[in-house]
Amino acid sequence: MLIAEDQHLLRSGLCRMVCELDDYCIVGEASGGIEAHRLARETLPDLILMDLTMPGGSGFEAITAIKRECPRIRIIVLTVHWSEDHVREAFAAGADGYVVKDASFDQLVREMRFVMQGHSTAGAGRISGGTHGSQEDIAYRAQLWNALTGRERTVLRLVVEGRTNRQVGECLSLSPKTIEKHRANLMRKLGIRNLNGLVRLAIDMGVLTLPGDERV
Repeated sequence: MLIAEDQHLLRSGLCRMVCELDDYCIVGEASGGIEAHRLARETLPDLILMDLTMPGGSGFEAITAIKRECPRIRIIVLTVHWSEDHVREAFAAGADGYVVKDASFDQLVREMRFVMQGHSTAGAGRISGGTHGSQEDIAYRAQLWNALTGRERTVLRLVVEGRTNRQVGECLSLSPKTIEKHRANLMRKLGIRNLNGLVRLAIDMGVLTLPGDERV
């Protein structure tokens, strides 16, 4: 990951927290848009956290340039700006996600993992974070839900109800091994590494109240 943020204390804090995650590492730090563009070309990160308002080139300009040269790099905007104009301009430049700076670190990590699964929040125009999160969180949960197949949704509901692989398999006339594969796919798509995390996220998503889907 590359972090582009002009505030040194915030950038350093983000670097420390990200480095504590098992599946992420920092390959570069930038304090401006031009530097972010240069480092992106040199390090080819998988993911960039990009501030929008920085000296030495704006985040908008950097996103446009990076996406033009390295379209596979995923970019999440991390900013104090949460107006509709800023969101629209960021996604038009090529951003894959948008997080306001009053978001919790957990919200940021969820966005990182969602984006790294190949999804983009551009279609929903969602702003993830803090005091602006209720309506946007609904859109976020809907996006997670829509990324699952009908069979995966059914398995997730049954897992949240506390059923074992064998019990879920009996309900669906499938083998426990097949259910285990569905659970593994669920954790991969949702960026979760264990069953407890899967259940916590599912409860947070409100899966028992979300509409069903017969697709398998």
